[in-house]
Amino acid sequence: MIAIDTNVLVRFLTQDDPDQTRRVQRCFATAKDQDESLFLNHIVLCECVWVLSYSYGFPKTALVDVLDRLLATKQFVIEDKPSVWAAVADYRASQADFADCLIGIKNRNAGCETTVTLDQGTAKLATFHRL
Repeated sequence: MIAIDTNVLVRFLTQDDPDQTRRVQRCFATAKDQDESLFLNHIVLCECVWVLSYSYGFPKTALVDVLDRLLATKQFVIEDKPSVWAAVADYRASQADFADCLIGIKNRNAGCETTVTLDQGTAKLATFHRL
């Protein structure tokens, strides 16, 4: 298994640089031919959502679709996939950022009763409490 960095994943999704896109596609094809998985950790997923939102202007509906497709793609191994699915569900149903949704889920899974925040939108998640 090989891990994928955010810039590689963003290039794969946006295909906005022909040379880099070819290199990424070649890497992914080689991994597939060798029956090798591509690992995506939580930080990469959070950075990817942030970059697609703020640098590329993706609306939330498109971001949720990207996350759903990544989770469903067999070649990708997602760090703690059940937590990511839960975070995507919270993200889809709330005004919170994806990273905040994942933080809340991870903290709950780590045994935390709640996560305190000053963000009133994030505080509406079941995993958070507003100070």
